[in-house]
Amino acid sequence: MQKEIERVQKEMSEKTVSHSVGGGMVTATARGDGTLAALKIDPRAVTAGDVEMLEDSVVAAVNGALTEARAMVQAAMSQVTAGLPIPGMGP
Repeated sequence: MQKEIERVQKEMSEKTVSHSVGGGMVTATARGDGTLAALKIDPRAVTAGDVEMLEDSVVAAVNGALTEARAMVQAAMSQVTAGLPIPGMGP
């Protein structure tokens, strides 16, 4: 089972998920290893002049992408472990 877990961890570190907020004005992409892969900001969000709203949108997009990445990894791991909790793999 250990080799299978390692294989899934490596596979998940290469997969990405994206989360958009503000009607697509800010999109964050996270890897399955919990790192941020990309952050896209629509130029219209910058020209709007509302820095606080842009900051809030960036935080929301990043948090959403990281949450989706964790869920993706958890789903993949639960298939390998048959639902058994593995320390460091769960929420």
